[in-house]
Amino acid sequence: MLQSESHSDVKPCARGGFSSGLNLYATVATLGLLQRFGIVHLPASLQVLAHPWVIGIAAGLYLIEFFADKIPYVDTIWDFIHTFIRPPAAALLAYAAAGGAGAEWRWGAALLAGGVALTSHGTKASARAAVNASPEPFSNWTLSLGEDVLAVWLSWLANAHPVATTIVVVALLAVCVFLLYHLFRFARRSIRKLLAS
Repeated sequence: MLQSESHSDVKPCARGGFSSGLNLYATVATLGLLQRFGIVHLPASLQVLAHPWVIGIAAGLYLIEFFADKIPYVDTIWDFIHTFIRPPAAALLAYAAAGGAGAEWRWGAALLAGGVALTSHGTKASARAAVNASPEPFSNWTLSLGEDVLAVWLSWLANAHPVATTIVVVALLAVCVFLLYHLFRFARRSIRKLLAS
Protein backbone atom coordinates (compact mmCIF):
# COMPACT_ATOMS: atom_id res chain seq x y z
CA MET A 1 0.00 0.00 0.00
CA LEU A 2 2.80 2.40 0.84
CA GLN A 3 4.36 1.89 -2.56
CA SER A 4 1.16 2.70 -4.49
CA GLU A 5 0.61 5.80 -2.38
CA SER A 6 4.16 6.96 -2.96
CA HIS A 7 3.81 6.53 -6.71
CA SER A 8 0.81 8.86 -6.61
CA ASP A 9 3.01 11.47 -4.88
CA VAL A 10 5.19 11.61 -7.99
CA LYS A 11 2.41 13.05 -10.14
CA PRO A 12 1.42 16.14 -8.09
CA CYS A 13 5.03 17.20 -7.60
CA ALA A 14 5.74 16.95 -11.34
CA ARG A 15 2.66 19.07 -12.03
CA GLY A 16 3.86 21.56 -9.40
CA GLY A 17 6.99 22.12 -11.46
CA PHE A 18 5.11 24.48 -13.77
CA SER A 19 4.12 26.84 -10.96
CA SER A 20 7.64 26.69 -9.49
CA GLY A 21 9.03 27.79 -12.85
CA LEU A 22 6.74 30.81 -12.84
CA ASN A 23 7.18 31.86 -9.23
CA LEU A 24 8.97 29.52 -6.83
CA TYR A 25 8.39 31.63 -3.73
CA ALA A 26 4.64 31.99 -4.31
CA THR A 27 4.44 28.23 -4.87
CA VAL A 28 6.28 27.36 -1.65
CA ALA A 29 4.33 29.92 0.42
CA THR A 30 1.03 28.71 -1.04
CA LEU A 31 1.78 25.04 -0.35
CA GLY A 32 2.90 25.88 3.17
CA LEU A 33 -0.22 27.92 3.93
CA LEU A 34 -2.54 25.33 2.40
CA GLN A 35 -0.95 22.64 4.58
CA ARG A 36 -0.92 24.85 7.68
CA PHE A 37 -4.64 25.59 7.43
CA GLY A 38 -5.55 21.99 6.56
CA ILE A 39 -6.80 22.79 3.06
CA VAL A 40 -4.47 20.21 1.52
CA HIS A 41 -2.43 17.37 2.93
CA LEU A 42 1.13 17.37 1.63
CA PRO A 43 3.33 14.27 1.75
CA ALA A 44 5.17 13.94 5.08
CA SER A 45 8.46 14.97 3.48
CA LEU A 46 6.94 18.32 2.38
CA GLN A 47 5.06 19.18 5.55
CA VAL A 48 8.06 21.24 6.63
CA LEU A 49 6.80 23.85 4.13
CA ALA A 50 4.08 24.66 6.69
CA HIS A 51 6.66 25.75 9.28
CA PRO A 52 6.23 29.49 10.06
CA TRP A 53 9.89 30.18 9.22
CA VAL A 54 9.61 28.55 5.80
CA ILE A 55 6.35 30.37 5.04
CA GLY A 56 7.82 33.65 6.28
CA ILE A 57 10.99 33.36 4.19
CA ALA A 58 9.03 32.31 1.09
CA ALA A 59 6.54 35.18 1.59
CA GLY A 60 9.38 37.69 2.09
CA LEU A 61 11.16 36.54 -1.06
CA TYR A 62 7.86 36.61 -2.91
CA LEU A 63 7.39 40.28 -1.90
CA ILE A 64 10.85 41.12 -3.23
CA GLU A 65 10.05 39.27 -6.46
CA PHE A 66 6.65 40.97 -6.68
CA PHE A 67 8.30 44.39 -6.92
CA ALA A 68 11.36 43.31 -8.93
CA ASP A 69 9.02 41.71 -11.47
CA LYS A 70 7.26 45.01 -12.17
CA ILE A 71 10.35 46.97 -13.19
CA PRO A 72 11.42 46.52 -16.82
CA TYR A 73 14.95 45.10 -17.21
CA VAL A 74 15.22 44.49 -13.45
CA ASP A 75 12.80 41.61 -14.10
CA THR A 76 15.12 40.31 -16.84
CA ILE A 77 18.10 40.26 -14.46
CA TRP A 78 15.93 38.64 -11.77
CA ASP A 79 14.76 35.97 -14.23
CA PHE A 80 18.33 35.31 -15.38
CA ILE A 81 19.45 34.71 -11.79
CA HIS A 82 16.42 32.49 -11.15
CA THR A 83 17.27 30.28 -14.11
CA PHE A 84 19.68 28.67 -11.65
CA ILE A 85 17.16 28.60 -8.77
CA ARG A 86 13.65 27.76 -10.00
CA PRO A 87 14.24 24.52 -11.98
CA PRO A 88 16.60 22.96 -9.39
CA ALA A 89 14.21 23.92 -6.56
CA ALA A 90 11.27 22.39 -8.46
CA ALA A 91 13.31 19.20 -8.89
CA LEU A 92 14.17 19.20 -5.17
CA LEU A 93 10.50 19.67 -4.19
CA ALA A 94 9.50 16.80 -6.48
CA TYR A 95 12.24 14.56 -5.10
CA ALA A 96 11.11 15.30 -1.54
CA ALA A 97 7.42 14.84 -2.38
CA ALA A 98 8.09 11.34 -3.67
CA GLY A 99 9.91 10.47 -0.45
CA GLY A 100 8.27 7.08 0.07
CA ALA A 101 8.81 5.91 -3.50
CA GLY A 102 11.74 3.98 -4.88
CA ALA A 103 14.82 5.87 -6.04
CA GLU A 104 13.85 5.52 -9.71
CA TRP A 105 10.47 7.19 -9.06
CA ARG A 106 12.04 9.98 -7.01
CA TRP A 107 14.66 10.76 -9.66
CA GLY A 108 12.05 10.52 -12.41
CA ALA A 109 9.83 12.99 -10.56
CA ALA A 110 12.77 15.34 -9.99
CA LEU A 111 13.82 15.29 -13.65
CA LEU A 112 10.26 15.76 -14.87
CA ALA A 113 9.50 18.63 -12.47
CA GLY A 114 12.84 20.32 -13.23
CA GLY A 115 12.21 20.08 -16.97
CA VAL A 116 8.67 21.42 -16.66
CA ALA A 117 9.91 24.26 -14.43
CA LEU A 118 12.67 25.11 -16.91
CA THR A 119 10.11 25.25 -19.73
CA SER A 120 7.69 27.51 -17.86
CA HIS A 121 10.56 29.66 -16.55
CA GLY A 122 12.13 29.95 -20.01
CA THR A 123 8.83 30.98 -21.55
CA LYS A 124 8.20 33.52 -18.79
CA ALA A 125 11.69 35.02 -19.07
CA SER A 126 11.55 35.19 -22.89
CA ALA A 127 8.08 36.74 -22.94
CA ARG A 128 9.03 39.30 -20.31
CA ALA A 129 12.18 40.25 -22.22
CA ALA A 130 10.07 40.78 -25.36
CA VAL A 131 7.49 42.85 -23.44
CA ASN A 132 10.26 45.06 -22.01
CA ALA A 133 10.65 46.53 -25.50
CA SER A 134 7.20 48.09 -25.05
CA PRO A 135 7.38 51.67 -23.67
CA GLU A 136 4.30 51.37 -21.44
CA PRO A 137 4.54 49.50 -18.11
CA PHE A 138 1.04 48.02 -18.01
CA SER A 139 1.76 44.95 -20.15
CA ASN A 140 4.68 44.10 -17.85
CA TRP A 141 2.53 44.49 -14.72
CA THR A 142 -0.33 42.48 -16.26
CA LEU A 143 1.98 39.60 -17.18
CA SER A 144 3.59 39.64 -13.74
CA LEU A 145 0.27 39.57 -11.88
CA GLY A 146 -1.05 36.87 -14.21
CA GLU A 147 2.01 34.70 -13.53
CA ASP A 148 1.57 35.11 -9.76
CA VAL A 149 -2.11 34.19 -9.89
CA LEU A 150 -1.39 31.19 -12.14
CA ALA A 151 1.39 29.95 -9.82
CA VAL A 152 -0.85 30.14 -6.73
CA TRP A 153 -3.84 28.60 -8.51
CA LEU A 154 -1.80 25.71 -9.95
CA SER A 155 -0.24 25.02 -6.52
CA TRP A 156 -3.70 24.59 -5.04
CA LEU A 157 -5.11 22.75 -8.06
CA ALA A 158 -2.27 20.19 -8.14
CA ASN A 159 -3.30 18.99 -4.69
CA ALA A 160 -7.07 19.43 -4.94
CA HIS A 161 -7.69 18.20 -8.51
CA PRO A 162 -4.64 16.30 -9.80
CA VAL A 163 -6.22 15.01 -13.03
CA ALA A 164 -7.48 18.47 -14.02
CA THR A 165 -4.03 19.88 -13.21
CA THR A 166 -2.37 17.37 -15.50
CA ILE A 167 -4.60 18.46 -18.37
CA VAL A 168 -4.03 22.16 -17.63
CA VAL A 169 -0.24 21.73 -17.36
CA VAL A 170 -0.03 19.73 -20.62
CA ALA A 171 -2.03 22.49 -22.36
CA LEU A 172 0.20 25.18 -20.81
CA LEU A 173 3.33 23.32 -21.93
CA ALA A 174 1.98 23.22 -25.49
CA VAL A 175 1.40 26.99 -25.30
CA CYS A 176 4.94 27.43 -23.95
CA VAL A 177 6.46 25.48 -26.84
CA PHE A 178 4.43 27.56 -29.32
CA LEU A 179 5.46 30.85 -27.67
CA LEU A 180 9.12 29.89 -27.37
CA TYR A 181 9.25 28.95 -31.05
CA HIS A 182 7.77 32.31 -32.11
CA LEU A 183 9.79 34.34 -29.60
CA PHE A 184 13.05 32.82 -30.85
CA ARG A 185 12.06 33.51 -34.47
CA PHE A 186 11.26 37.11 -33.52
CA ALA A 187 14.61 37.46 -31.70
CA ARG A 188 16.51 36.00 -34.65
CA ARG A 189 14.84 38.42 -37.09
CA SER A 190 15.53 41.36 -34.77
CA ILE A 191 19.21 40.44 -34.46
CA ARG A 192 19.53 40.08 -38.24
CA LYS A 193 17.98 43.52 -38.76
CA LEU A 194 20.28 45.00 -36.13
CA LEU A 195 23.37 43.47 -37.74
CA ALA A 196 22.27 44.52 -41.22
CA SER A 197 21.92 48.19 -40.25
